[in-house]
Amino acid sequence: MAMLEVKNLSKSFGAQTVLKDISFNVEKGDVLAIIGPSGSGKSTLLRCINQLEKASGGSVDVCGINMFKSNESGRLVYANSASLRDIRLKVGLVFQNFNLFPHMNVLRNITEAPVRVLKKSRADAEKIAMELLGKMGLSEKAKSYPCELSGGQQQRVSIARALALSPEMLFFDEPTSALDPELTGEILKVIKELAADGMTMIIVTHEMSFARDVADHVIFMEGGVIADEGTPEELFGENASERTKQFLQRY
Repeated sequence: MAMLEVKNLSKSFGAQTVLKDISFNVEKGDVLAIIGPSGSGKSTLLRCINQLEKASGGSVDVCGINMFKSNESGRLVYANSASLRDIRLKVGLVFQNFNLFPHMNVLRNITEAPVRVLKKSRADAEKIAMELLGKMGLSEKAKSYPCELSGGQQQRVSIARALALSPEMLFFDEPTSALDPELTGEILKVIKELAADGMTMIIVTHEMSFARDVADHVIFMEGGVIADEGTPEELFGENASERTKQFLQRY
């Protein structure tokens, strides 16, 4: 069973269609990289799967649970609130701009959701948080506030926060776009370690060498459609489409 099944997904904002007939599957333990020019619909695709945007058509199943599908009349119908909550807990999202709570220290940023959403005790949540901070190399920053951290440290905290809810999948929306090259390396190292541990991930990225080295499958999007897809060897090799090769020449 696929961890994620996306079929004929579409999304429109008024008269503007930004996603058209998107279909793909992600198997357990796979890393999918989504590349393409700005404005191609990559982030909107993640937001639809994460329920941050409502889709306009198609269907999405997460871990065998249907999120939405079109009924016989063609109207899009979402699952009930309990199913949507279950799906939401199975998917973690790491934003490009960190989105940490500035008035909470690092430990509180990580433990707030497990305590409030999963109803864990504060002690259990803090134990998990400290283990995650250890993996991120940030144990000494537990009492620090976001403003006291570098961009790379803030992004590692946001990854720890997503992992604290024990998701089945992690989505990254251009996780290094707000970082300088040196700090980018910190985050890519963490993501590579997660991939080695078998975490199922979808990564929207402009880091082409990273996509080539880490992904099991790569999707190239342009104009709201999947213009090309395949293994990294296929998309970064001679078998790629001319448009994909043209895009990759910039990198």
